[in-house]
Amino acid sequence: MHYEVEIGGRLRRIDITRSGDDFAVAIDGRTRQITATRIDAHQWSLLVSAPGKSDTPGRRVTYDVAISVDPAGALTVHVGSTPVAVIVNGRRRWGPGDKRHDGAGAGSGPQRVAAPMPGKVVRVLVAQGEVVRARQPLVVVEAMKMENELRAGRDGTVSEIHAREGVSVEAGALLIVIQ
Repeated sequence: MHYEVEIGGRLRRIDITRSGDDFAVAIDGRTRQITATRIDAHQWSLLVSAPGKSDTPGRRVTYDVAISVDPAGALTVHVGSTPVAVIVNGRRRWGPGDKRHDGAGAGSGPQRVAAPMPGKVVRVLVAQGEVVRARQPLVVVEAMKMENELRAGRDGTVSEIHAREGVSVEAGALLIVIQ
């Protein structure tokens, strides 16, 4: 899976590949092996390989990670006690001819509402062509046994609906576009 993710205000390319029971995660081309253990619906324990220096073997570091989504769909990842704002853009795959999808919430240009984490679309609350107001609920996604109501970041008109009720979506999946 390929993602474009804004982490703490910095845009990163993340490639995730299953490697047996673990994952190979490349962030901006730097690969780490990660063993992920789910603690509960919102918390994970990550055992991350750190590359060794020329005279020492690689070491493994443990991180406790908690994921939360606010009512507007903003994603925060707590690494230990440090909160990090994360935006998963609508663009999930890289390849020739792919168009860039900026996860703009406010300002000019389209607002692309994306799934903040893997889940299932429970309800689509708007129709194509409908005029919406800032903070109006657009779609409900169930993720990690919680329903997350994703809202409009600004006033506009729904120009595209990619979400379908009952369909599973990956993190970063483009759900709705508002012009």
